[in-house]
Amino acid sequence: MLRLSALAPETTIMTSSPQPLNVLFLCTHNSARSILAEALLNAMAPGQFKAYSAGSSPRENQQPNPLGLQVLQNAGIPIEGLHSKSWDVFAGPDAPHMDLIITVCDNAAGEMCPVWPGRPATAHWGYPDPSEGSGSDAEKTEAFRQTLHAIKRRLELLCSLPAAKLAQAVLQSSARQLANT
Repeated sequence: MLRLSALAPETTIMTSSPQPLNVLFLCTHNSARSILAEALLNAMAPGQFKAYSAGSSPRENQQPNPLGLQVLQNAGIPIEGLHSKSWDVFAGPDAPHMDLIITVCDNAAGEMCPVWPGRPATAHWGYPDPSEGSGSDAEKTEAFRQTLHAIKRRLELLCSLPAAKLAQAVLQSSARQLANT
């Protein structure tokens, strides 16, 4: 069983900015992988990163997958406030400025994305959809647990990046903003 205490990265990020870096995780429906990544990064690195999630085309009345929420709870990761939403929420002028946008499913990675305010750095971290499995409840839960572990490994690497690497992403974003002024 994955516990939150096992999630803390070994390296603490020291940035010159008191503001956390905003990271948006994108998937098609914003019900599984992106929700897992949002909750996990917020639990792993509060104050260093502020994670959000959204979907390119969430279904009407879309909700986070109950198995995903169960796996997060079993790992000791808070699920309060997690909800499915469209990526349009983050493309408007009043949206929080994103420093990094990561697609976590191949479908969302291949779609035409909105123009993000500030033109943040982007990356694609593809994971199989744990909600697509057809098996016993135990097998489906295990698929979510494995996805959570895979996301955790990459987030640990992100959290352990030296400040200069993180500052570079912020600098890239700032330089792009200056080009438009």
